[in-house]
Amino acid sequence: MAHNARLDHRNPLVFDTHELGRRPGALQRLTRAVPAPRDLGLQGVVGVPEGAPVELELRLESVMEGVLVTGTAHAQAEGECVRCLEPLELELDADFQELFSYPDADERGRVVAEPDADAEDDEDRLFLEDGLFDLEPLLRDAVVLALPMQPVCQEDCTGLCSECGARLADDPDHHHDAVDIRWAALQGLAGTMKDGEKDEMSGGAPRSARADEKQEK
Repeated sequence: MAHNARLDHRNPLVFDTHELGRRPGALQRLTRAVPAPRDLGLQGVVGVPEGAPVELELRLESVMEGVLVTGTAHAQAEGECVRCLEPLELELDADFQELFSYPDADERGRVVAEPDADAEDDEDRLFLEDGLFDLEPLLRDAVVLALPMQPVCQEDCTGLCSECGARLADDPDHHHDAVDIRWAALQGLAGTMKDGEKDEMSGGAPRSARADEKQEK
């Protein structure tokens, strides 16, 4: 990954590592409540609402190459059950760990004159900027991995009726009388025969009989 854009220390997801003093082995623990950024989660499925509180527990450790960040994010996600389409809420715990490299050190922690922004090895690396790092990209990846791809309101949710859309959990005995298509033609024939019987009962002769009478005349 290329070097971070200019970071703003006022951003609640930007952290300062100056207290570590670039001393390998130095350790700092932080807790911070931050508002959730926009689109934190699986868009259109489940996620943490924008502005909702996200509790962060962080461990910052200075190593030769940079600062190793380990932490957990606690939040409440909201979404929709994929079976019954009812709104749902679930507790989210997302763990993450990432190394933020010093911009003037290579992968082995050796100081270099100028970091090569075009080097292939830099593509997957995150860098500190003036002792600051932005947690948001790391947080987004961790939250997406921690959320269920198909959230359900409860494991045994029975979903909706495929014929009328009724919520089956509200009516466990809900059902529709199924008609066997193999009998559909016979039912139609039976209906036609009944219509003919009605004509005879009302005094009307069948069409074939009336036609014969006309020919005799």
